[in-house]
Amino acid sequence: MLTLETLTPPREGERIEIRGSRLHVPDTVIIPYIEGDGTGPDIWRATARVLEAGIRKAYGARRRIVWFEVFAGEKAHSRFGTWLPEDTLRAFEYYVVGIKGPLTTPVGGGIRSLNVALRQLLDLYACVRPVRYFAGVPSPVKRPEQVDVVIFRENSEDIYLGYEFASGTPEARRLIEFVNREFAWKVREDSGVGLKPMSPTGSKRLIRKAIRYALDHGRRSVTLVHKGNIMKYTEGAFKTWGYEVAREEFGDRTITWDEVQARHGGQVPPGRLLIQDYIADVTFQHLLTRPRSFDVIATGNLNGDYLSDAVAAQVGGIGMAPGGNVGDFHAVFEATHGTAPKYANQDKVNPGSLILSGVMMLEYLGWQEAAEAIVRALEATFRRGILTYDLARLVEGAREVRTSEFATAIIDAL
Repeated sequence: MLTLETLTPPREGERIEIRGSRLHVPDTVIIPYIEGDGTGPDIWRATARVLEAGIRKAYGARRRIVWFEVFAGEKAHSRFGTWLPEDTLRAFEYYVVGIKGPLTTPVGGGIRSLNVALRQLLDLYACVRPVRYFAGVPSPVKRPEQVDVVIFRENSEDIYLGYEFASGTPEARRLIEFVNREFAWKVREDSGVGLKPMSPTGSKRLIRKAIRYALDHGRRSVTLVHKGNIMKYTEGAFKTWGYEVAREEFGDRTITWDEVQARHGGQVPPGRLLIQDYIADVTFQHLLTRPRSFDVIATGNLNGDYLSDAVAAQVGGIGMAPGGNVGDFHAVFEATHGTAPKYANQDKVNPGSLILSGVMMLEYLGWQEAAEAIVRALEATFRRGILTYDLARLVEGAREVRTSEFATAIIDAL
């Protein structure tokens, strides 16, 4: 039973339930949302309209979402005196699936990042970012249509845990003295220092989810991206653990590149998912020069952060990049860009990232027909040259529209 101190749940609708190994999604489902800071309210209003229209198009009155606003960021701080209220965490946990706009990172002490805090507190260990090109969207590369990749970024470990101490602090000096004494490491006395934990538990569950996704969606390959040539016992171990998962849990459906070369003349046999690995810096180059080499990528937290933004730049920028933070069952979908406060309340910015994150959410609910309808309408809108300012300024002859007008154009295309 959900007990909240400051919020009142909706009187209608039902929550998602976890039954065995599956989600049971009611036809009238309660979804908690955070509208976000800065431009968040503008893009949230546009997104909610598009999602509701897509659901009506696909299901009529048979299915719908009952939205439940919860709070984080500036709005929470002004109302409740805290950046991330306990009621918000309780609601996301109870209702299982939610969505959020961009949030301000508080300046100073306390929470390092509200997004990171949500991921860690709800154990949303996989950041999933599908990146693909939509015709009509401007791109800085010659062949953006070749980009179609889904990045699985580990969310719970690596340097994003924030296990670090500032230069000159007593804590940093103690840690430096310890490693210098116990391991004969040569760390400069004035260094800031941190830890980079990567475990088989965290790595394997992320890679397992990536492989299952690839198999369920008929993808060609899973690439383990790492910097194991330098960090052998963290990044290198990630690669090793990935091959172990593939071999031990999916051995009848996967194949390594070494096996392809040795036994199959360099051609992946039908019905097998290719498991390969790439060094991180090489991955950046090849994503630019031959993006078709990549299909699903599984990688650590820091690598995944860089790669997901770099790939998004090829298809129109992070304003076109959706994202979801997913655990075993719980999931929070989000805009992947920042708050852009100078454009707040101007009805100007591109809502594409949050709309596509909403599409991911519909897919996660199993409402595939609504998700596909919205994607088709979005494609049609771009083909007609209807773009928000960030994209319209790069396309000759484009029709520049406001955030709300862009949502209306998508709804009309439904």
